[in-house]
Amino acid sequence: MKPLAVVALFALGAAGAAAADLTAGLHWFGQSAFRIDGPPVIYLDPFRLPDGLPQAGIILITHAHFDHCSPADVAKVRTATTVVVAPREAAAKLPPPVEVIVPGETKTVMGVTIRTVPAYNIGKPYHPQQAGNVGYLVTVGGVTYYHAGDTDLIPEMAGLRPDVALLPVGGTYTMDAAEAARAARAIKPKVAVPMHYGSLVGAEADGRRFAALLAGSGIEVVVKAKE
Repeated sequence: MKPLAVVALFALGAAGAAAADLTAGLHWFGQSAFRIDGPPVIYLDPFRLPDGLPQAGIILITHAHFDHCSPADVAKVRTATTVVVAPREAAAKLPPPVEVIVPGETKTVMGVTIRTVPAYNIGKPYHPQQAGNVGYLVTVGGVTYYHAGDTDLIPEMAGLRPDVALLPVGGTYTMDAAEAARAARAIKPKVAVPMHYGSLVGAEADGRRFAALLAGSGIEVVVKAKE
């Protein structure tokens, strides 16, 4: 299957170029797995990583489900000095040491400020609020990224205003494309990047639909190619 374009057709001209600049150091490996080049190099929810990737300075895990908390993938990029951060249930699945984090907490790790945002379903049983799952706000290289984790549109998203928002669009266990577009309008990022589709759940068309739904919103959409 032909990979999606790195920049969606909806991100054109000067605004599109700015969006591409903001996401140039961001790499998507499918599902919700990303690397931010840094420094430090940060992985979020590493899953099904290819071989030969840069080693991690920081690894951030949003919750304990296998496609987000994968001990084998963490081991691929972890070194003796890597700092792993995860909610309690996910931390229990990983070799220590792991820094446990809860929703609404702020930590500074390797000079990077990490703030957690709750991540949960409304009207679905898969990610209950009481589980303590998180999304992350991190600023690296002058760019603030919001990785929403597995979530629906929730009140805690309103007005976060990161530079880049990574939002699930695949439906079933998370927001679908339409709900994610509404979430983007509430979050107010400069750039939105769809995730959690085209693999275990959702189709490649969901990423394109998400982009189309945000056309004219002032939010640029970058659809990353899976690496």
